[in-house]
Amino acid sequence: MSGIIFIVTAPSGAGKSTLIAKVLEQDKGIHLSVSYTTRAPRPGEVDGRDYRFVDAATFMAMLERGEFLESAEVHGNRYGTSQAWIRAQRDAGDDILLEIDWQGAQQVRRMFAGTVGIFILPPSMAELERRIRQRGTDSEEVLQRRLAAATEEMSHAAEFEYVIINKDFDEARRDLIAVVRASRLVSSRQLERHRNLFRN
Repeated sequence: MSGIIFIVTAPSGAGKSTLIAKVLEQDKGIHLSVSYTTRAPRPGEVDGRDYRFVDAATFMAMLERGEFLESAEVHGNRYGTSQAWIRAQRDAGDDILLEIDWQGAQQVRRMFAGTVGIFILPPSMAELERRIRQRGTDSEEVLQRRLAAATEEMSHAAEFEYVIINKDFDEARRDLIAVVRASRLVSSRQLERHRNLFRN
Protein backbone atom coordinates (compact mmCIF):
# COMPACT_ATOMS: atom_id res chain seq x y z
CA MET A 1 0.00 0.00 0.00
CA SER A 2 1.50 3.31 -1.13
CA GLY A 3 1.10 6.53 0.82
CA ILE A 4 -0.78 9.51 -0.63
CA ILE A 5 1.20 12.41 -2.08
CA PHE A 6 -0.38 15.75 -1.18
CA ILE A 7 0.88 18.74 -3.16
CA VAL A 8 0.32 22.19 -1.65
CA THR A 9 1.05 25.16 -3.89
CA ALA A 10 0.55 28.91 -3.47
CA PRO A 11 2.06 32.23 -4.47
CA SER A 12 4.56 33.66 -2.02
CA GLY A 13 2.72 35.40 0.82
CA ALA A 14 -0.51 33.36 0.65
CA GLY A 15 0.21 31.74 4.04
CA LYS A 16 1.03 28.26 2.74
CA SER A 17 3.93 27.48 5.10
CA THR A 18 2.05 28.56 8.24
CA LEU A 19 -1.00 26.48 7.26
CA ILE A 20 1.16 23.44 6.55
CA ALA A 21 2.94 23.76 9.91
CA LYS A 22 -0.41 23.67 11.72
CA VAL A 23 -1.60 20.63 9.77
CA LEU A 24 1.63 18.76 10.57
CA GLU A 25 1.16 19.57 14.26
CA GLN A 26 -2.31 18.05 14.25
CA ASP A 27 -1.82 15.11 11.89
CA LYS A 28 1.15 12.87 12.71
CA GLY A 29 0.30 10.54 9.82
CA ILE A 30 1.64 12.92 7.19
CA HIS A 31 5.30 13.78 6.62
CA LEU A 32 6.67 16.95 5.05
CA SER A 33 9.20 16.59 2.27
CA VAL A 34 12.00 19.06 2.99
CA SER A 35 13.10 20.57 -0.32
CA TYR A 36 16.64 21.47 -1.33
CA THR A 37 17.15 25.12 -2.25
CA THR A 38 19.89 27.48 -3.34
CA ARG A 39 18.27 30.50 -1.69
CA ALA A 40 19.63 31.96 1.56
CA PRO A 41 17.82 31.09 4.81
CA ARG A 42 15.33 33.66 6.12
CA PRO A 43 15.48 34.68 9.79
CA GLY A 44 14.33 31.78 11.96
CA GLU A 45 14.66 29.12 9.25
CA VAL A 46 16.60 25.99 10.18
CA ASP A 47 18.57 23.82 7.76
CA GLY A 48 16.99 20.38 7.52
CA ARG A 49 13.68 21.52 9.02
CA ASP A 50 12.49 24.29 6.68
CA TYR A 51 14.76 23.55 3.71
CA ARG A 52 18.05 21.87 2.95
CA PHE A 53 20.18 24.87 2.02
CA VAL A 54 22.89 24.16 -0.56
CA ASP A 55 24.98 26.25 -2.93
CA ALA A 56 24.28 26.38 -6.67
CA ALA A 57 27.15 24.04 -7.57
CA THR A 58 25.95 21.33 -5.14
CA PHE A 59 22.38 21.65 -6.41
CA MET A 60 23.39 21.36 -10.07
CA ALA A 61 25.53 18.29 -9.32
CA MET A 62 22.55 16.62 -7.63
CA LEU A 63 20.35 17.56 -10.58
CA GLU A 64 22.80 16.02 -13.05
CA ARG A 65 22.89 12.79 -11.00
CA GLY A 66 19.09 12.55 -11.24
CA GLU A 67 18.53 12.88 -7.48
CA PHE A 68 15.47 15.13 -7.75
CA LEU A 69 11.91 13.96 -8.27
CA GLU A 70 11.12 17.48 -9.46
CA SER A 71 12.98 20.76 -9.61
CA ALA A 72 12.22 24.34 -10.59
CA GLU A 73 13.68 27.81 -10.63
CA VAL A 74 11.58 30.35 -8.71
CA HIS A 75 12.48 34.02 -8.20
CA GLY A 76 16.05 33.30 -9.30
CA ASN A 77 16.55 30.42 -6.83
CA ARG A 78 16.43 26.68 -7.45
CA TYR A 79 14.32 24.17 -5.53
CA GLY A 80 14.26 20.37 -5.71
CA THR A 81 12.57 17.36 -4.07
CA SER A 82 14.63 14.29 -3.11
CA GLN A 83 13.52 11.34 -5.21
CA ALA A 84 14.95 8.67 -2.88
CA TRP A 85 13.19 10.10 0.21
CA ILE A 86 9.79 10.28 -1.51
CA ARG A 87 9.98 6.72 -2.80
CA ALA A 88 11.06 5.37 0.62
CA GLN A 89 8.17 7.12 2.39
CA ARG A 90 5.61 5.90 -0.15
CA ASP A 91 6.93 2.34 -0.02
CA ALA A 92 6.50 2.44 3.77
CA GLY A 93 2.85 3.46 3.26
CA ASP A 94 3.36 6.93 4.73
CA ASP A 95 1.47 9.98 3.43
CA ILE A 96 3.68 12.79 2.14
CA LEU A 97 3.14 16.53 1.80
CA LEU A 98 5.06 18.41 -0.88
CA GLU A 99 5.24 22.19 -0.57
CA ILE A 100 6.20 22.98 -4.17
CA ASP A 101 5.30 25.37 -6.98
CA TRP A 102 2.99 24.66 -9.93
CA GLN A 103 5.91 23.63 -12.16
CA GLY A 104 7.01 20.98 -9.68
CA ALA A 105 3.39 19.88 -9.21
CA GLN A 106 3.10 19.16 -12.94
CA GLN A 107 6.28 17.07 -12.86
CA VAL A 108 5.15 15.01 -9.84
CA ARG A 109 1.70 14.37 -11.35
CA ARG A 110 3.32 12.90 -14.45
CA MET A 111 5.21 10.42 -12.28
CA PHE A 112 2.58 9.44 -9.70
CA ALA A 113 -1.11 8.81 -10.25
CA GLY A 114 -3.53 9.71 -7.49
CA THR A 115 -1.74 12.76 -6.13
CA VAL A 116 -3.97 15.27 -4.32
CA GLY A 117 -3.36 18.87 -5.39
CA ILE A 118 -4.30 21.78 -3.12
CA PHE A 119 -3.82 25.42 -4.17
CA ILE A 120 -3.82 28.16 -1.52
CA LEU A 121 -5.04 31.58 -2.69
CA PRO A 122 -4.90 34.95 -0.91
CA PRO A 123 -8.24 36.79 -0.61
CA SER A 124 -6.96 39.54 -2.94
CA MET A 125 -3.79 40.83 -4.61
CA ALA A 126 -3.85 43.84 -2.28
CA GLU A 127 -3.81 41.53 0.74
CA LEU A 128 -1.03 39.46 -0.81
CA GLU A 129 1.10 42.59 -1.25
CA ARG A 130 0.38 43.66 2.35
CA ARG A 131 1.52 40.28 3.69
CA ILE A 132 4.74 40.27 1.68
CA ARG A 133 5.56 43.84 2.75
CA GLN A 134 4.84 42.93 6.37
CA ARG A 135 7.60 40.31 6.29
CA GLY A 136 10.18 43.05 5.73
CA THR A 137 12.63 40.56 4.22
CA ASP A 138 12.54 41.53 0.53
CA SER A 139 13.86 44.54 -1.34
CA GLU A 140 11.34 46.53 -3.40
CA GLU A 141 12.70 44.94 -6.56
CA VAL A 142 12.26 41.41 -5.19
CA LEU A 143 8.81 42.28 -3.86
CA GLN A 144 7.63 43.53 -7.26
CA ARG A 145 9.04 40.39 -8.88
CA ARG A 146 7.09 38.21 -6.41
CA LEU A 147 3.86 40.08 -7.11
CA ALA A 148 4.33 39.76 -10.87
CA ALA A 149 5.03 36.02 -10.50
CA ALA A 150 1.95 35.58 -8.28
CA THR A 151 -0.39 36.40 -11.17
CA GLU A 152 1.21 33.68 -13.31
CA GLU A 153 1.20 31.19 -10.42
CA MET A 154 -2.46 31.83 -9.60
CA SER A 155 -3.45 31.18 -13.21
CA HIS A 156 -2.61 27.50 -12.58
CA ALA A 157 -5.01 27.09 -9.61
CA ALA A 158 -7.59 25.29 -11.79
CA GLU A 159 -5.08 22.44 -12.34
CA PHE A 160 -5.53 21.43 -8.68
CA GLU A 161 -8.34 19.33 -7.16
CA TYR A 162 -8.87 21.75 -4.26
CA VAL A 163 -8.59 25.52 -3.88
CA ILE A 164 -8.52 27.09 -0.41
CA ILE A 165 -8.82 30.87 -0.02
CA ASN A 166 -6.81 31.94 3.02
CA LYS A 167 -8.89 34.90 4.19
CA ASP A 168 -9.46 33.62 7.73
CA PHE A 169 -6.52 31.53 8.93
CA ASP A 170 -8.47 29.18 11.23
CA GLU A 171 -11.03 28.44 8.53
CA ALA A 172 -8.30 27.79 5.95
CA ARG A 173 -6.53 25.49 8.44
CA ARG A 174 -9.72 23.50 8.99
CA ASP A 175 -10.27 23.28 5.23
CA LEU A 176 -6.77 21.92 4.63
CA ILE A 177 -7.14 19.30 7.38
CA ALA A 178 -10.54 18.33 5.95
CA VAL A 179 -9.04 17.76 2.49
CA VAL A 180 -6.31 15.51 3.92
CA ARG A 181 -8.79 13.45 5.95
CA ALA A 182 -11.36 13.14 3.16
CA SER A 183 -8.68 12.06 0.67
CA ARG A 184 -7.86 9.08 2.88
CA LEU A 185 -11.52 8.00 2.81
CA VAL A 186 -11.82 7.69 -0.97
CA SER A 187 -13.27 4.24 -1.60
CA SER A 188 -10.36 2.96 -3.71
CA ARG A 189 -7.89 3.86 -0.93
CA GLN A 190 -10.09 2.33 1.77
CA LEU A 191 -10.36 -0.88 -0.29
CA GLU A 192 -6.58 -1.03 -0.54
CA ARG A 193 -5.93 -0.27 3.12
CA HIS A 194 -8.61 -2.58 4.54
CA ARG A 195 -8.59 -5.51 2.13
CA ASN A 196 -9.39 -8.11 4.79
CA LEU A 197 -12.43 -6.20 6.00
CA PHE A 198 -13.86 -5.92 2.49
CA ARG A 199 -13.14 -9.60 1.74
CA ASN A 200 -15.17 -10.61 4.78
